[in-house]
Amino acid sequence: MLSYIWPMALLVLSNTVYQVCAKSVPERMNPFASLTVTYLVGAAVSMLLYFVLGSGGSLLKEYVKLNWAPFVLGFVIVGLEVGWIYAYQAGWQVSTAFIVQSAFLAVSLLAVGYLIFHETLSWNKIVGVIICMVGLAVINMK
Repeated sequence: MLSYIWPMALLVLSNTVYQVCAKSVPERMNPFASLTVTYLVGAAVSMLLYFVLGSGGSLLKEYVKLNWAPFVLGFVIVGLEVGWIYAYQAGWQVSTAFIVQSAFLAVSLLAVGYLIFHETLSWNKIVGVIICMVGLAVINMK
């Protein structure tokens, strides 16, 4: 059970701190300059954790196993990071931006899951999406 719960707890904690950091990037700083520091730190931490938590193997032997996904993920992560920084600089509030993004992401991933990964498209998922959309309307009422 713990192996099922701890990754979600890590995601929630990391996403919370992530949103605080993205909103706290200085407005006058170029977001791409900020990301160079972010990714240097991320690369260093990843390498350290590889050796601390890994099986003691060689990074080069791991790199032989690469496919297209980590390369595309690098581009996509930059899009995520800079998208959040620009969203906050444009005036989105932390309390609503993530909810709006998550609702639309849920719709997108429902389609991706069905079309690409052949996951079941059940009524409870469709009703959940409708509830998300109603929630968006309620959140954005003034």
